[in-house]
Amino acid sequence: MDRLSELRALIAAHAQPDMRTPIDGLLLSVEAASPTPDYSLTEPLVVVLAQGGKRLLLGDDVYEYRAGECLVVTADLPVTGHFIDTGDGLPSLGMALVLRPTVVAELVLQAPFVRGVRNSGNAAMATADADEELLDAMVRLVRLVEKPSDAGILAPLIEREIIWRLLTGPQGETVRQIGLADSNLTYVSRAIGWIRQNYAEPMRIEELARVAGMSPSTFHRHFRTVTAMSPLQFQKRIRLQEARALLVANPGDIAGIGHQVGYDSPSQFTREYRRLFGSPPGQDAQRLRE
Repeated sequence: MDRLSELRALIAAHAQPDMRTPIDGLLLSVEAASPTPDYSLTEPLVVVLAQGGKRLLLGDDVYEYRAGECLVVTADLPVTGHFIDTGDGLPSLGMALVLRPTVVAELVLQAPFVRGVRNSGNAAMATADADEELLDAMVRLVRLVEKPSDAGILAPLIEREIIWRLLTGPQGETVRQIGLADSNLTYVSRAIGWIRQNYAEPMRIEELARVAGMSPSTFHRHFRTVTAMSPLQFQKRIRLQEARALLVANPGDIAGIGHQVGYDSPSQFTREYRRLFGSPPGQDAQRLRE
């Protein structure tokens, strides 16, 4: 059995509804194709698809990856996902590994070179083919789900191998930014963390720039490079996605939830919600509940 076929079989056998596994940081997913977009908040991850494909929108940037390819995400980002290559009723099968800055930092100093990247600048996402060495390490990590007595010792070793393959592969420069204390990604990530924790509060670019340790003009430029959005657009996406999650539980409290996520005007909240999700808040929440 080739590596990709084995990975498909392992994911199908062990994926749970919440995607979590007994191995810390390893996620397995089986997702049925949906005609509606999926709105989510990412974290630093490497994702490998074993079946199907996905198109992700980050601001105005588009990233596509399919079976046998991987996606690297290096920051907490609001993305919009669309399934592709999932015909004939076949679900999308994927695995993901959380990228821990401490582990990346340990290996960055030892990485001998980086072969160039498919994305430009210091964007927080990149796609590439998953070569045989990377796939082999991924398969061995997922196999450990079936051998919990081995996982405690071997999983951290394979995690380091996977990150090493990434650092010395076509996505190396993107992954490298996670482990560098003085990278633009590290500075911008401070501001991203502030926005995610304080998304309902008024935001001033000067204050965010101070959090990031940059001048306002430099911060604004690097923030857009990393996230493909301005800070205000990023905050709006976080607010609306948080509101959507809250509305599933409380669909009747539209004005209250709008105010809770930072909107003083109910009409502005409804207008911007509909612009992003395609339906007004109450109608969208009802569809999600059903």
